[in-house]
Amino acid sequence: MKNDPEMCNQQGRIPSWLRKKKTLKELRALKIRLRQACLSTVCEEARCPNITECFKSPTATFMILGDICTRNCAFCSVRKGIPFEPDENEPEKVARAACEMGLDHVVVTSVTRDDLTDQGASAFAKTISKIKGFLPCASVEVLTPDFSGNESSAKIVFDQKPDVFNHNVETVERLYGSVRPGARLVTSLSLLKMAREYDDSLVVKSGFMVGLGESEDEIQDLIVSLNQAGCDIITIGQYMQPTKKQVPVTKYWHPQQFEVWSELAKNIGIRYVVSGPLIRSSYRAKEALERVREIQGRIENE
Repeated sequence: MKNDPEMCNQQGRIPSWLRKKKTLKELRALKIRLRQACLSTVCEEARCPNITECFKSPTATFMILGDICTRNCAFCSVRKGIPFEPDENEPEKVARAACEMGLDHVVVTSVTRDDLTDQGASAFAKTISKIKGFLPCASVEVLTPDFSGNESSAKIVFDQKPDVFNHNVETVERLYGSVRPGARLVTSLSLLKMAREYDDSLVVKSGFMVGLGESEDEIQDLIVSLNQAGCDIITIGQYMQPTKKQVPVTKYWHPQQFEVWSELAKNIGIRYVVSGPLIRSSYRAKEALERVREIQGRIENE
């Protein structure tokens, strides 16, 4: 299958399955609300192709600690440079916005903040706490940077008991030097293992993109590594070059190939897989959590 020309599209014109209409009218109201609260979403910053669907729901992934990242990943359109000091009121702003939106599953992520002593862990902890205060019945998912593998920073987040701990590995190990130079796969896998070992009730999640130059064997190996790290959920999506400043796409994988990877992940023990060309890390996040909890409940009752 991997040699079938119908299963992939080399760098060039975007294939039909990756073209998605966006209705600006449906985005405007929520964007105005977010700007009034001085909040950013990764949906906008990372130019997510599902933004219309999610904002219409409504759902959004709040991005804390500003919109300037201290790392220089070649695939990411988020601004790079020297960030501003964190806004002490940001955790409450996020919680209030989530409450006003009527969310019952709140996703919080951040830029990487290597300039901070705890790399932003305390900001995640405060935001989780505030959300639980405003929305005690809502589930909370965090999508964190790697904290440079610092266990004490990671535990600051774990101690607030988010429902889902998510950290994306982004790509296969061989490509880290060229597309994710400030990180290491072993560090990311170690962080996921820390989350798995911290609390059995914590749902552990990760994800990666394809189309950056990886081979099919490398993708399969990465899926196995994520299972060994203890992931309950993984997401797999097609990389799409956000702007001309980012690294170009090397291959557009066919939708059927995503189904193959999904089956592989499930067969080796990963409980829930969201895999497809337009999939992004937080897509249908609440549904994924609910399904994993159903599976956990069945196992406990057996």
